[in-house]
Amino acid sequence: MFAAYFDCPGGPENLYMKQVTKPHPGEGEVLLQVSASALNRADLLQRRGKYPPPEGASDILGLEAAGRVAGLGPGCTGRWKIGDAVMALLSGGGQAQYVTVPEGHLMPIPKDMTFIQAAAIPEAWLTAFQLLHFIGKVQEGETVLIHAGASGVGIAAIQLVRLAKAIPIVTAGTPEKLKATASLGAAAGFNYKSEDFSEKVLEFTQGSGVDIILDCVGSSHWEKNLSCLSTDGRWIIYGLLSGGEVHGDLLARLLSKRASIHTSLLRSRDNEASSGNQQPVQLDLKAGVSLILTPALSALSPQYKARLVSAFTAQALPHFGATLPRLRPLLDSVYPLHRLAEAHRAMELGTNAGKIVIEVP
Repeated sequence: MFAAYFDCPGGPENLYMKQVTKPHPGEGEVLLQVSASALNRADLLQRRGKYPPPEGASDILGLEAAGRVAGLGPGCTGRWKIGDAVMALLSGGGQAQYVTVPEGHLMPIPKDMTFIQAAAIPEAWLTAFQLLHFIGKVQEGETVLIHAGASGVGIAAIQLVRLAKAIPIVTAGTPEKLKATASLGAAAGFNYKSEDFSEKVLEFTQGSGVDIILDCVGSSHWEKNLSCLSTDGRWIIYGLLSGGEVHGDLLARLLSKRASIHTSLLRSRDNEASSGNQQPVQLDLKAGVSLILTPALSALSPQYKARLVSAFTAQALPHFGATLPRLRPLLDSVYPLHRLAEAHRAMELGTNAGKIVIEVP
């Protein structure tokens, strides 16, 4: 089969199409013939040599894919059959003509949705769902601040917050991106480049602050995040686009608000974790303040991703159809697999609003 490949870490120019061995499904796995994948920041980091795939995962790029079931490995339970239209959450390998997937990591494609649209769902929407429900425990009426509101995760989070009957507000870097988020349900949006988003958030919430922050930015936003986080608020960090170094009295300010920090990376949650512990590790730093570290693969339930996929399939996926409120992925652009380098360059520019999708021949 053909797959996107690079021989050594570096820029987009290192990407090329390579003929590689077609994978075979193992115990409990499904072979997926890929029609479309989608681009994620993790793909760019992996290409640069800064985000290696988990042990045992494919080193081919691609954390999500949509296509048809092409084969079933031994031990499959019968929930899928040859020809089913499905989308998949992957640990890697999606930007190729075929990929193997644990059967519990597949979801049916909603009715009337194309493979290109479906490919924009798994990684971003499952990440947002996990952050809001598994980690943040979002409640009706709460206010959620979503950084990078026009990103794939941001767009999903806006709509999932609305589905939970909570209030989404966002930051983004251009008026066009803020307009896109408003069209999807953001109650307010602030340009972090031209205004102090913490002041605007406090003004919007009449001084009370937000209950949850979804933060993929990191160090450059930390002081403003704490300024607009409510008492007992939850600050969820799932990326460090501006770095992870913090200078200042972070713990004292957390303590003053009885706030908590949660961290999460979806990719490192392996389906073959060795421990049965399903709970985050909570470190009591001082009375009234906690730092909660969501564990990596060695400390998770073996079925974590399967549980996440199952919960999302039951609670969110039906709303992608004709029911209201309707959920929808937002596509920025589509590139054929042989133009993957151009897609990487487009994402590096940071101008996309919505998902960049890769069409696989």
